[in-house]
Amino acid sequence: MEMHQVRYFLAMADVLNFTRAAEKCNVSQPALTRAIQKLEEEMGGPLFRREGRYTHLTELGRLIRPRLEQVLFQSKLAREEAGDFSKMLNAGLDLGCMCTIAPTSVMNLIELFNCSTAQLKLSIHQAPGASLVKRLLEGEIDVALLALPGLPDNLTSVPLFQENYVVAFPAGHRFADMDCVPVTELAGEVYLKRTNCEYPDMFQAAGHSFDCETVNRFQSEHEPWIQAMVIGGLGCTIMPESLAQHPKLLSRPLVKPAITRTVSVVTRRGRSHTPVVNCLVNLSRRVNWGLDPGSVANF
Repeated sequence: MEMHQVRYFLAMADVLNFTRAAEKCNVSQPALTRAIQKLEEEMGGPLFRREGRYTHLTELGRLIRPRLEQVLFQSKLAREEAGDFSKMLNAGLDLGCMCTIAPTSVMNLIELFNCSTAQLKLSIHQAPGASLVKRLLEGEIDVALLALPGLPDNLTSVPLFQENYVVAFPAGHRFADMDCVPVTELAGEVYLKRTNCEYPDMFQAAGHSFDCETVNRFQSEHEPWIQAMVIGGLGCTIMPESLAQHPKLLSRPLVKPAITRTVSVVTRRGRSHTPVVNCLVNLSRRVNWGLDPGSVANF
C-alpha cells in the first residue's frame, strides 16, 4: 500500500465520484481508478460499490476508512515534525558536559544557542570525561563539552578556551601570602582529592611528574563537596580556575610547572549530525573565548 493510494481512496470516499475525486487529487481519472483497484486487490475485496450513476462505500470500505484516515494523519504529522526538525523548531539536544567544567564558563554559549533555536529542549548530562567519551563513541550522545588531553582519533573537537589550574585553600592558609604557588609547596599539605579531576593526566601530558607527597585524607567525586571542605579548613586542592569562584574560596595560580587545559566542543568524527548539533558547533565559533570567555564576538 502506497500513500497516494490512501489519498485517492479517502478523496473518493469523501465525494463518491471518480471524476471529482481525480480533480481533487490533481490526477487523471484512469490513474485514480487504477490506484484504487490496486488497493482493492491488496485489501482483498471491493471498497466501492458502483450502481449506475451512484457509488457507495462497501462494508470493507467503511471498515478501513478510519484506519486509512489515521495513516494519512500520521503521515502528515511525520512530515511536519521532520520539517520542524530540519528548521530546529522544538529542537532537542542531549549535551554531555564534563563534571569539572564550571557551568558559568559556558553559559553564554548555551544562551546564544537558546536564542538561535526556537523552543529548545536541552538536557545536560554531567559525567566524568572518560564516561562522556565512551558515550560519544557508542552514539548515546552526539556532542559534549570536554577538557581532556589526547582524545581518540575518531573524535573531533572545536577548542573554546584555555584556563589555568589554581591551588584552592581556606582563609588563613599560608598560601594566602603568596602571589603564586609552586607545585613543590604542596608537599606535606592535607590534600583534598577530586576523584574526577583530569589534572594528573594534564600534568603527565605536559611532560611533568607530580612527585611531592601530600597528606591525602579526604576525597569526593562532587565538586561542591570538595569546595565546602576546602572552605571548612580541611585542606587544599588543585582545580581549574573557573571552578574556584566561591567568595569564601581562596586561590592562587599553580606554577613550576603552570598547567593549562583546553575546553572544547567534541563530536564523533565522520558521523552525520543533526541540524541542532551543527548549530551548537557553529555557534561555539562565534564566542570570543580568547579575549573574554563567555562574551559573544561581533560579526
